[in-house]
Amino acid sequence: MEDEAVETPEELLAKQHRKEKKDLQAKIQRMKNAVPKNDKKKRKQLTEEIAKLEADLTQKHDEECRQLKSPTDTKVEEMLFGVETMKMEDEEQEEVKQPRVTKAQKRRDKKAAQEKEREIRIAEAAVQNLQGERHQEGLILAQKLAQQQLQIKEISSDGHCMYRAIEDQMPGLIMSVKELRSRTAEHMRSHADDFLPFLINPNTGDMYTTDEFEKYCSDMEHTAAWGGQLELRALTQALHVPIEVIQANSATIKIGEEFDSEPITLVYMHHAFGLGEHYNSVERLKDPANAEDS
Repeated sequence: MEDEAVETPEELLAKQHRKEKKDLQAKIQRMKNAVPKNDKKKRKQLTEEIAKLEADLTQKHDEECRQLKSPTDTKVEEMLFGVETMKMEDEEQEEVKQPRVTKAQKRRDKKAAQEKEREIRIAEAAVQNLQGERHQEGLILAQKLAQQQLQIKEISSDGHCMYRAIEDQMPGLIMSVKELRSRTAEHMRSHADDFLPFLINPNTGDMYTTDEFEKYCSDMEHTAAWGGQLELRALTQALHVPIEVIQANSATIKIGEEFDSEPITLVYMHHAFGLGEHYNSVERLKDPANAEDS
């Protein structure tokens, strides 16, 4: 009898990733179906919740892929083949005798099977991601940043990513995300003429009214509303510091060049997560040899 082909850790991880991604998409669809389309507030909350779910899953995938690829870390491989070896040993013992399986053992067996299935889904998603837009964008950004002796520093995707990245770049400022949002809103309110022409009502195509502009500023200050170039422009003026935004397939955007201080450097990613745009911070490029020792 021919020996059955043993799947590699990468193949097992790929299967795990594929199923986990599929399960998440099904869950997201159920969440979308449960929220009325005309309830804008709940739809907005839903969008943020979906972004968090996808971000968490992607972060988990990346971490487990790094573990699998690391020559000094065989944790994932041991988990995958350890579960397989235990299963084979159990089957051999089963041929000798058929003991009564307790409820506790059934629960343990079910948990082990679920864990193995999860690892397979992780691996599958990792393989898919290697050819995806997110991976290709990451490669281009890494090359651009390396020219400045920089690398990406991951920022959580929770709607506050732009402000968290700025907070990370200004450790001496001792200013929280909440304070940064407040300073941004305060500046925009006091310089409304500089920002109103760029804010258009998507339903009417008209420039924001005074009430709409106030709501925009209030949401920006008190919620996890996503920030963009308008908010960056306001922050450069409020903080008196230049900001540069590095992108993969576009020229670097520079804002507040009239200020002489060291610029804040952000990374703007179009394909970071399932819902798209995301800001990351940067840090000094680490020596690969030292990174392995740390």
